[in-house]
Amino acid sequence: MKKRVVITGLGVVAPNGVGVSEFTKALKQGESGISFHQQLKDLNFSCQIGGIPKISEELKSKYFTDLQLRGFNSSGILYGCISGIDAWKDAGFEMNPDSELDYDTGLIFGTGTSGVEKFREAIYKLDDGQVRRLGSTVVLQTMASGVSAYLSGMLGLGNQVTTNSSACTTGTEALLMGFERIQNGKAKRMLVGSCSDHGPYVWGGFDAMRVMTYKHNDKPEQGSRPMSGTASGFAPGSGAGALVLESLESALERGAKIYAEVLGGEVNSGGQRQGGTLTAPNAEAVQRCIKGAIENSGVSSSEIDVINGHLTATSKDALEIENWTKALNKSGNNFPYINSTKSMVGHCLAAAGAIECVASIIQLKEQFVAPNINCDDLHPEIEAIVSKERIPTEKVNISFDVIAKASFGFGDVNACVLFKRYIA
Repeated sequence: MKKRVVITGLGVVAPNGVGVSEFTKALKQGESGISFHQQLKDLNFSCQIGGIPKISEELKSKYFTDLQLRGFNSSGILYGCISGIDAWKDAGFEMNPDSELDYDTGLIFGTGTSGVEKFREAIYKLDDGQVRRLGSTVVLQTMASGVSAYLSGMLGLGNQVTTNSSACTTGTEALLMGFERIQNGKAKRMLVGSCSDHGPYVWGGFDAMRVMTYKHNDKPEQGSRPMSGTASGFAPGSGAGALVLESLESALERGAKIYAEVLGGEVNSGGQRQGGTLTAPNAEAVQRCIKGAIENSGVSSSEIDVINGHLTATSKDALEIENWTKALNKSGNNFPYINSTKSMVGHCLAAAGAIECVASIIQLKEQFVAPNINCDDLHPEIEAIVSKERIPTEKVNISFDVIAKASFGFGDVNACVLFKRYIA
């Protein structure tokens, strides 16, 4: 018999809030974390805005030793470790370097490009013939699995420890991988999430592709405009999100607080066929992913009350809404409420799925729908199929039970998960 899986811990490092309480407040108030960055202007970027979490040196010292911080220059790993440790402590566990190895708990923490700034630093030293001055942590800070290596060592996790990487789908995929491991009885708990570096070396390629907005450099907080008629591309972001998944049996046994239940989900690919490309989704595959998630969750489409979409503020937003209407067989006033966390934090790339899963859980637990800021001018193609009231621009307080979260990533890869309010 498959085990039920619940969420017992949350951690988040987002451009508009570091920590669950700050992030929750920002979601409720519709606060943007997008700001102007002079460095991007100096480097001749078309898009000169982005979302970077505010991490002080004092905050870093609460998570890392002085020795660990020596020569440390990987923002993604920094964000991942902070969010992961916060989620771990939120679930009621301690971070103890002398703890016994925990064979019941594993870790799946994803990323995209890791340690780019550290790579750049290393390249300059190598080019100057200073190979012996690279330092002992270059490998750990630049390998993709660096974040899971750091976290598992800090927490002493002895079950599966790995890093996944599936572009913007990474965090949602990591959650589903951890969910299946617990569901099948291979672990009691899994710490799951994803993170992304910030800065020009991560964002430059997207600027060259002309998929980032360039029209709001003077008004950065208005730059991220999912579902808007005046959207002109995404505003880049960075950060991390983390969740502790646990079997319901284990959570009840230790009296843990429970945020929500993970009902199930689906992961698939459009194979870059039937209109799908590296940057555009195969609509049929997206719809199959949503339908598969619903079927695997044992609910009907009529039970989905709210959707946290992928919705990046690019030309594909209208197609995503159309895919939802077809997959759910709902439109107009019958369509669920839908929002995009990206309106406030930008597109956090590999971290997007995890940050937005955390946002979904917060909304479900606190019973509200966060606003779609900058969407007062709803895209006409979207307004033609979904009632404007279902895309709120102000916080909506409602009683609801099921929220769907989806991520549709670069490379035509898809993931969708359903969360349900847990009532004992």
